[in-house]
Amino acid sequence: MAVPSWLERLRAASKTALVQDGKRKIHYLFEDGKEMAEEYDVKTGQLVSRKWREKNTLGGSGKWQVEVGEPTSPLLGALESELIKESSSNPVFMRKDTLSSFQWRIRNLPYPKEVYSVSLEKDQRCCVVRTTNKKYYKKFSIPDLDRYQLPLDAAALSFTHANNTLIITYQKPKEILAAEEQLQKELKKIKAANNGDGDCKTQ
Repeated sequence: MAVPSWLERLRAASKTALVQDGKRKIHYLFEDGKEMAEEYDVKTGQLVSRKWREKNTLGGSGKWQVEVGEPTSPLLGALESELIKESSSNPVFMRKDTLSSFQWRIRNLPYPKEVYSVSLEKDQRCCVVRTTNKKYYKKFSIPDLDRYQLPLDAAALSFTHANNTLIITYQKPKEILAAEEQLQKELKKIKAANNGDGDCKTQ
């Protein structure tokens, strides 16, 4: 049997929707028990955040893992947070897409643009950020391309540097743009609850 495509998996998932604070929040529950939560800007349709959660070994809900959007800071007790604090000068890696591209931002990188190189490792299916001064190295994948089983394209990759932030952009392939457009039409059909009033279950 053929592996169902990612779009088919999204269609088959149980979905609930909620409109709150100018965002359309969609919660997906897949057959294998995995959960995905997405938030879209109501006006632009722009993806603001995407998180994943799997059942842990004991069958309880695991922690949410952020794929797109601001990384969540671990919730520590008041005393612990005073004692253990990540240095505010450490590089912060996050993904923040646009409608036409996947985009990653690495904050707190003060070196000039010519220090950085961003390349694709096609055999490992990932992007690699290096610096000539050996001060920073980062390897990351593009899960969307993996889910749609699309090849990496070096021509789609570019980067810029401004305000101590390295901005890496990968233009979305036409297949993903078409799938996202289709998905948006389907998500709009889900009756959304406003601010959690009433039952927002569908399917």
